[in-house]
Amino acid sequence: MKYLAIIQARCGSLRLPGKVLKELCGKTDLEWVIERVKKSRYVDEVIVATSMNKEDVPIVKLVSSLGLRVFAGSPDDVLDRYYQAAKLIKPEYVIRITADCPVIDAGILDDAISKMTPQTDYTAALSETLADGLDIEIMKYTVLERAWKEARLASEREHVTLYIRNNPDKFHVLDYTCTFANLHDERWTLDEPQDYEFLKTVYEYFISIGKTDFDAKDICHYLDGHPEIRKINAGIIRNEGLLKSLKEDYTVDTGPEVRP
Repeated sequence: MKYLAIIQARCGSLRLPGKVLKELCGKTDLEWVIERVKKSRYVDEVIVATSMNKEDVPIVKLVSSLGLRVFAGSPDDVLDRYYQAAKLIKPEYVIRITADCPVIDAGILDDAISKMTPQTDYTAALSETLADGLDIEIMKYTVLERAWKEARLASEREHVTLYIRNNPDKFHVLDYTCTFANLHDERWTLDEPQDYEFLKTVYEYFISIGKTDFDAKDICHYLDGHPEIRKINAGIIRNEGLLKSLKEDYTVDTGPEVRP
């Protein structure tokens, strides 16, 4: 297998509990993410990686009912969760998707994949020209494995690709930039109650006109014509969770060398 997409999902969000199971026009957020990722021309399989916490059992049941593989791993060491899920298949590349991105654009994902070369170890929108909520990261399985073995900071265990980003001298890294606009100031992710209202409004509009396959360009066009919609979740800090992790960072006591 060449391309495996792993969607990380959990119900334990502090700011918006159960966010991945919130309904958007008849389907859960997670179902929309899965559907949109599966539209990629390159993705061979989609796996959902959740935690072993009891609160995440509904995710396991939902994903199983959809006929997809679901992996339940460490609640806190998300890097380990990703690696153990990928290890089941050992693809050539692992695509990281988060379940709080219900408007993820398969076209952008495919464009990012097409721009990679055999030398590329990792690609992502490092310069943040994509909207918060269009996040994509693609890495070689061997690179994920190396990060799993070498990452020592708690922040690098919680945020799957942070070790790669922190060590650009060890990897061939490619910055993906949006091809049609700079969307840095756009917030299309699901992390706060205001985000839910924003995304619900967007989905209701496109569903009302019979367009379920809307993409990033469609959303931009809609928001340009309805600027008041952008105000619904304006002013929220981007990557707040990462910033919190970095502020509270520490070195993990047990290194991956003792892991089975």
